[in-house]
Amino acid sequence: MSTRRTSPSNEGILWVFWLLRLPQLCSTCVAFSLVADMGTLRGAIGNWSMSFWCVCFAMTFIITIVECCRHPSSFPFFWYNISVTYTCYAALICLSASIIYSITYVQFVHYGPYRDRAIAATAFSCIASVLYVIEVAGIWDCYELKEIFFYVHTTRSLLKVLETFVASVIFAFLSNTSLYLHQPALEWCVAVYSICFILAAVVLLLDLAEWKYMLPVPFSIFQLVLSLLSVLLYISALVLWLLYQFSKEFGGLPQWFMDISCIDELAYDMCAWDQCLAVAVLTAINLLVYVADLVYWIRQVSIGT
Repeated sequence: MSTRRTSPSNEGILWVFWLLRLPQLCSTCVAFSLVADMGTLRGAIGNWSMSFWCVCFAMTFIITIVECCRHPSSFPFFWYNISVTYTCYAALICLSASIIYSITYVQFVHYGPYRDRAIAATAFSCIASVLYVIEVAGIWDCYELKEIFFYVHTTRSLLKVLETFVASVIFAFLSNTSLYLHQPALEWCVAVYSICFILAAVVLLLDLAEWKYMLPVPFSIFQLVLSLLSVLLYISALVLWLLYQFSKEFGGLPQWFMDISCIDELAYDMCAWDQCLAVAVLTAINLLVYVADLVYWIRQVSIGT
């Protein structure tokens, strides 16, 4: 893989800044501000959405400053991969925040100023996600890098992006600590999500920064072992989460109406049972992604790459 240096044109940087980065900063900032102004009524999902919009704003601001202040010749090859990877994450994050916030909060808020602010925040989040998608789609034209290999567009990268992204959405629902605290089996599930997220993030960073060649074992073997470990951990998490959340024998609630918070008409957030179901579905989805990742690396090892 080539690591030659290359430089974006100044016109490309300015075009990205004025037509994409500046609106991205404004959209995420407005979405964050609207929800922050709602005070304690924003709920746990509101806090999660705020944190993601804040992260997107901060990272976009930092990347823009770096690109505008550094001399073009000082940009290493892997910087572009990091920048594009972040943009993919930002698009997924803003899109998921828009969907989750609207279906888990907006529909539960009575008509009034708070509902209007929530709808406006969702709209600005959607705008931000579209802007990030446009940046990813037009990255080659903006930076004149049509001949540069982008790691983020490989199968192994997309799988890692999906794994870490789905785990981030799971963490959003787990912001309600009452779902798992004081239950060792469910705390183990949270530990699994955290461990697998960290492992996937580390692998992604190793590949982006081209540090994989520093490992004492072949990178394909390293990936295969981590993928197998992650699959086994996720299987245990899925089984334990389903048993302890939805089985009466283990203290769970098998039916929606058995959760008192679900029939509370004054609730401004998803009830606990719905959040548990969302975590279970996302766990199953991520398990499938990890299985696909495992199959991919089994094939790579079998053909000796």
